[in-house]
Amino acid sequence: MARCCCYRCGRCHTVLICVCCPCIFLAMLFASAGFFVYMKMEAVFSADDLETIHFIAPGTIRNKSFASLPATFWDLNPHWDAYWNQLQLPIDRYFSPILHPQNKKDGFGNSILYESLLKQSFFEYGDLANMGKTFDKMPQQIQDFVSHMDKRDYPILIQPDGVCGAGSKDEKEPPLLLLAIKTTEGNFKNRQAIRQTWGKVGWVAGQNGSSSGGYIHRVFLLGKESGDELGVDLSELLEQEANIYGDILQWDFKDKFFNLTLKDVHFWSWFSGFCGQTRFIFKGDDDVFVNTPKLITYLQDQLKNPQAHKTMMDFMVGDVIVAAIPSRMDTSKYYIPESFYKGLYPAYAGGGGVVYSGLLCKRLHNIAKRVHLFPIDDVYVGMCMIRLNAHPVHHPAFLTFDFPENGANELCSYHTALLVHKRSPNKLVELWSEMKKTQTQCWNVPLRE
Repeated sequence: MARCCCYRCGRCHTVLICVCCPCIFLAMLFASAGFFVYMKMEAVFSADDLETIHFIAPGTIRNKSFASLPATFWDLNPHWDAYWNQLQLPIDRYFSPILHPQNKKDGFGNSILYESLLKQSFFEYGDLANMGKTFDKMPQQIQDFVSHMDKRDYPILIQPDGVCGAGSKDEKEPPLLLLAIKTTEGNFKNRQAIRQTWGKVGWVAGQNGSSSGGYIHRVFLLGKESGDELGVDLSELLEQEANIYGDILQWDFKDKFFNLTLKDVHFWSWFSGFCGQTRFIFKGDDDVFVNTPKLITYLQDQLKNPQAHKTMMDFMVGDVIVAAIPSRMDTSKYYIPESFYKGLYPAYAGGGGVVYSGLLCKRLHNIAKRVHLFPIDDVYVGMCMIRLNAHPVHHPAFLTFDFPENGANELCSYHTALLVHKRSPNKLVELWSEMKKTQTQCWNVPLRE
């Protein structure tokens, strides 16, 4: 038990004061600590400092006239020495709702204004002659991209005969889904496998053959490849293919990795002109497997939501990547040097496959006119989305990096997915056949969560 110390009052000899000894010790300890803190504060602050005391956090500006601020708060030129940032920053400032609220309102959908702003930024900041050694040190693929990134209007060489791509002729309602697949001239086997499996057009039933299906259209997106580089000219064969299937959409720009962004902006333009009533778009690569019946059911469910008329304005779903860092490895095909772009990437959906609404596609078509082209197409879509104040939604059934280890070997594994990336043409045909065989066994398997 605690021991007590008793003392007799100095004036009144008959009164005893009893205090717990540990309590006395604690009181003395607190008093000493308070005195020590006070003395330390006296040592840190001078008389001038005490007139306007502000907490100075590490990495902040110390100023006697104003409260302390982060060192980057007033940095009006973030990443100003990177080429893309230089071009884009004045345009974003022009439409800033804080800096210029009236510009944002008046400039909405104004194509002439957007075009003039893009040209002005190239005139002021994009002169390659002024880049000098900076341009010379960029990798060749970036130099090629920079040399023509001010051009984004290329003519159509081949386009589908039907409205909004290949589809059934006697449709009783607007198309539910357009499959827009990025491919190249030489990938005929990939296109043919898709046509025979998950990319069939016309009326397609939903999950388990339910009546809640929808009409599907299909279009393949291509640039132009050089016959000299391929060793053979495929242009005539591609025209014959287009005549047979009616699903080829080709533009007159060089078909290479850093030009995939051009496929996006040109597709958005084409869709806005020819696919006014189409509800959804699947945009993906020609080496993916898509569970079309379950995708149809999933999209029909989205349309049944009470706020569907609002959510469709921003609807985009896929394998979302957040706060990605640009690749600085010069051996990577995704390599972006700091001299071209600095900062994190916005949230974007992985390019193996993504689904978005027709309404959002039209909005992307408009906003893209005021966003400078970027070499990586997925990232560019994210850049446009963030300027629409829209955000893609992540769904685990989009397996753009394949199944977890051994996950693909389970009986109903492909029934749980909406998309699986990196499958050969032969594998697509095999998987589609297997899906049909196991449909009864796996009819009630939910999507991956």
